[in-house]
Amino acid sequence: MAEPSAATQSPSISSSSSGADAAGAAAGGGGSPGTCPGLGGKSCVSSCADSFVSSSQPVSLFSTSQVHDLIFWRDVKKTGLVFGTTLIMLLSLAAFSVISVASYLILALLSVTISFRVYKSVIQAVQKSEEGHPFKAYLDVDIALSSEAFHNYVNAAMVHVNKALKLVIRLFLVEDLVDSLKLAVFMWLMTYVGAVFNGITLLILAELLVFSVPIVYEKYKTQIDHYVGIARDQTKAVVAKIQAKLPGIAKKKAE
Repeated sequence: MAEPSAATQSPSISSSSSGADAAGAAAGGGGSPGTCPGLGGKSCVSSCADSFVSSSQPVSLFSTSQVHDLIFWRDVKKTGLVFGTTLIMLLSLAAFSVISVASYLILALLSVTISFRVYKSVIQAVQKSEEGHPFKAYLDVDIALSSEAFHNYVNAAMVHVNKALKLVIRLFLVEDLVDSLKLAVFMWLMTYVGAVFNGITLLILAELLVFSVPIVYEKYKTQIDHYVGIARDQTKAVVAKIQAKLPGIAKKKAE
């Protein structure tokens, strides 16, 4: 039986631990496919899923380092796969309805799984083997979410919801006049953006920027920081002049 602390571990597996597991499997003389030697032959898929659904702490599917490595193209194959898949998805949504895209995706997934299931059945019949269902390791995974884990996720989400509500109230009730004016100017500019682009187009542009700007910034960091610093200083000077002329702001700072 696994130790109690194993239930609270994150399902994210680092490269170092993966290497250790692989070394342990080799030292132990191998094992059945899809099993973890350190778990007494228990499926790695089952152990990770059990850790996720039974964790008493909110689990982050993607750590900060993983996202950083993804957008900075540390692993070209992984980033290319994610970038290509999401871009094709967004382009499909731009050309077809959500129902059509979802239907085609489900049909494609079913075509792959059904074809693989039939293929393995034919191979087993020809070779007269008893390997069983090819997806048995995944079918045996317990994906039930415990009530404790569900409440933890809800509590973690409520923290962000409460912060967002406080920010909305502060902006719309003009707690800080400058911040509210910034929001008004931004929304006014967004009306022009909305007249030119729709939501899907903005998402496509956002993805292109997310996967291109970080790597460009990393390459030309010195030059970009120089010009960004100049723009920031000028912006601060303009904001300071506006605040000095607005009624109540100068008095508030003096106090």
